[in-house]
Amino acid sequence: MRTRDIKRQFWFNEQENNRLKENAKKVGLTQSSYIRNLIMGYKPKEQPTELIFDFMNQLKGIGINFNQIARKANALDLIDAPYYKRTYKKWIELEDKIKKELLDME
Repeated sequence: MRTRDIKRQFWFNEQENNRLKENAKKVGLTQSSYIRNLIMGYKPKEQPTELIFDFMNQLKGIGINFNQIARKANALDLIDAPYYKRTYKKWIELEDKIKKELLDME
């Protein structure tokens, strides 16, 4: 059974139509679903790109490395300085990539 039984028809110019298509695609919704969300006051967010998922995985790996360093330091009462420096270097490189790719910062 159809839950939406009222039909509305809209007229757009070429620019408005293209914008609707682009925005709906960016957030992963159909055009009608996108419009319904806007009418209800929701502001759909863009879907994350593969690049963001890659950055998240790298952050997770670096976080695990820092956790291993902390556990080892706590258990042995010393820090593996070379491992810490390598991990810290990865962190700085990833930070620079994020600034460049996502934030347009150099």
